[in-house]
Amino acid sequence: MPERSGTAARSRVADLLDAVDWAAHPLGPREGWPTSLKATLHLLLASPESMYLVWGETRTFFFNDAYAPILGPRIDGAMGARFDVVWADAYAAVEPMFLDALRGTPFRVVDHPVPMARWGEPEETWWTFSFSPVFDDLGAITGVLCITSETTATVVEVESKRRVDLALQQAEQSLRRAEEAGHIGVFTVDLAEGTFTGSAEFYHLFGLSDDRTTDVTRIEDMILPEDAAIGSNAAVRASQAMALQVEYRIRRADTQEVRWIERRAEFEYDANGTAVRLLGVVQDVTERRADRDALAKLNATLAATVVERTQALLLHENIIQSDATAICAFDTDCRLIAFNQAHNDAFFRSHGFYTKLGEVFFELFVPEQRAAMHALMTRALHGETFVTEAQFGNPEIEAPSWEIRYSPLRDAEGRIIGAFHHARDVTGRLRAKAELATAQEALRQAQKMEAMGQLTGGVAHDFNNLLTPIVGALDLLQRKGLGGEREKRLIDGAALSAERARTLVQRLLAFARRQPLQAVAVDVAALVRGMIDLVASTIGPQIRVLVEAPHDLPTATADPNQLEMALLNLVVNARDAMPDGGTLRIAAMPETIVQDGDLAPGRYICLSVTDTGTGMSAETMARAVEPFFSTKGVGKGTGLGLSMVHGLASQLGGALRLRSTAGEGTCVELWLPQGQAVAPLVPAAVPQLLEPSRGTALLVDDEEFVRLSTAAMLGELGYDVVEADSAEAALALIDAGVAPDLVVTDHLMPGMTGSDFARRLLRGDPALPVLVISGYAESEGIAPDLPRLTKPFRRDELLRSLVALSRG
Repeated sequence: MPERSGTAARSRVADLLDAVDWAAHPLGPREGWPTSLKATLHLLLASPESMYLVWGETRTFFFNDAYAPILGPRIDGAMGARFDVVWADAYAAVEPMFLDALRGTPFRVVDHPVPMARWGEPEETWWTFSFSPVFDDLGAITGVLCITSETTATVVEVESKRRVDLALQQAEQSLRRAEEAGHIGVFTVDLAEGTFTGSAEFYHLFGLSDDRTTDVTRIEDMILPEDAAIGSNAAVRASQAMALQVEYRIRRADTQEVRWIERRAEFEYDANGTAVRLLGVVQDVTERRADRDALAKLNATLAATVVERTQALLLHENIIQSDATAICAFDTDCRLIAFNQAHNDAFFRSHGFYTKLGEVFFELFVPEQRAAMHALMTRALHGETFVTEAQFGNPEIEAPSWEIRYSPLRDAEGRIIGAFHHARDVTGRLRAKAELATAQEALRQAQKMEAMGQLTGGVAHDFNNLLTPIVGALDLLQRKGLGGEREKRLIDGAALSAERARTLVQRLLAFARRQPLQAVAVDVAALVRGMIDLVASTIGPQIRVLVEAPHDLPTATADPNQLEMALLNLVVNARDAMPDGGTLRIAAMPETIVQDGDLAPGRYICLSVTDTGTGMSAETMARAVEPFFSTKGVGKGTGLGLSMVHGLASQLGGALRLRSTAGEGTCVELWLPQGQAVAPLVPAAVPQLLEPSRGTALLVDDEEFVRLSTAAMLGELGYDVVEADSAEAALALIDAGVAPDLVVTDHLMPGMTGSDFARRLLRGDPALPVLVISGYAESEGIAPDLPRLTKPFRRDELLRSLVALSRG
């Protein structure tokens, strides 16, 4: 039965049940009712679903609170009444199924039509409901229980969409037939390549097979020699010294018939103003030329009577001879007094019907466009000649953008008697212009981000050079235990700040994408928890952050630096989607894929970022991962965030998935393959020095304070340190007799790099231990087989590198 939105207090149904005089009812007092009836009523009244019960031969009608709003005005007196009387208007639609249920056959129907008049007026409704037999205390069927819900809105929506789709298909078919009937062909000439691309109708007009793309000379050769100068060739197109609207004769390739062709074209320019393509349309105007020639011949024979021709004929001649695509003329009352066929065709294409002489032109447009059109026509009737661009047409059919030229129409004495309306469809041109502007802005944003990456990488390198002596000096002070308790706390605090600075530099390098993708087993739960402070400072106090990441979560195969950057990208997107605050949930859970279109079967970690922000429409969702696509506006985003995360997921063998509802929020899931378990991170034991001295260490670095700090560490490790501020100076020391047992060199220095310096030394002495230290920004220039230590570092980290070097 029907259901209508609304609420009803539960007590009302109880009151209605109590209000019935059951003693006078065929069922008798309630205390004497069968146990089965009482149990069924208890189930009915306690259910949140919309339900009703029909009991006994009297077909007594019971219902619950969820069903009460459905009854509407007829609720009074419905409780305990006969079912077929309460729903007399709808009973016929459900009677067969109701009777089958009384005979023991349960029934369920989906989207069943039920005509009714529940609010006083007949209406068509649809319902999904089930009828189930109800048994008395002796097991005999004595009633029917119904669970029901209204699906009218869904059925109407589906039917409406079907009708709209059918109408759209019919409109598209009509448009195609109109284009074919008009024999209009479209073409493009690539000026640089000399290639020609045409539509199927173009090749049909020229009697050619549908090759789509061919050499432009093939088309030029079909123009009759006497009309060749009217057409175009490569030189004329390059100089742009050609008429854009011409008529010439061709000889069809299939029938050898000579036909007149009208060509209208215009040049397309790149961002530098250089013509790159010639775009245009052609139409077979043989019959029109014949009519025009016949008219000209007739005019010649009637030259003596030309003066006596009426103004209407003069106006008609002006329209026929006009070069505009779509032309009409209207009088001072805005009524159409003349138009050409191109005007009527264009109006039919954009409105679905043809214009007629005598109609008020602006009243033919859709209501929301009439005032704008009337204002333009009024300006022309006041004597103004002007050109404007505007969008006109029925949005449900087609609303092109038009370039419209208006000019007043005057009689022989100069009085304004109307105006001309010349319209040209410029939708394609404006769309191409807008797309070009969007692409140029996206390129500028990408170049800006690349410059920021370069700047960030360079700054991070300089910070590493600055941090190296700071970290080294603080490490020395901590190990020596200098100062009192207060001084030690200050030193520990400074060391902690330096460590945080080092972490910050690593994240700057990750942002700058100066690190290669190194897929390792990553503890995602620990990574997420470690980023909470950074996330909180990024999104601000208005957004609540929730983290769901179990401690026993398996590892994932990923590059930790790139994964951090991806997570930060997703967090920033979520923040921007919640300008007024909200909730951000970061979750990491293990998942198993058995069969999926995007992911191979296996075990995965699903890292998700969910917000309660503005959400995305279906159209935005479809383009969300496209490079340069952004909804944040010019200057507020590059449109690369989600595409970078998508690329990272794909590169790691995972996937990126989006779920979003406009106005409710977005969930972004980053699926990563599970990795091998990682051993707990424990401090590496510091090897003990076995000898008080290890020989001579040649230290090369162009930064004085880096050399000073590193030399102190090497001295503590038992080396005699010889310093040089460049690779060239170090080579001079070796040539002068210095024989190092160890070489420690910076990578990026003026002149020869540390990597080149190491290669030169190893060519002379392959067994010489060489350690390259780097600030990361130019790490890609270091050969992978050269031992390397990242700035900044402590003495113990230097020692571990030297021990590994000696063992390698």
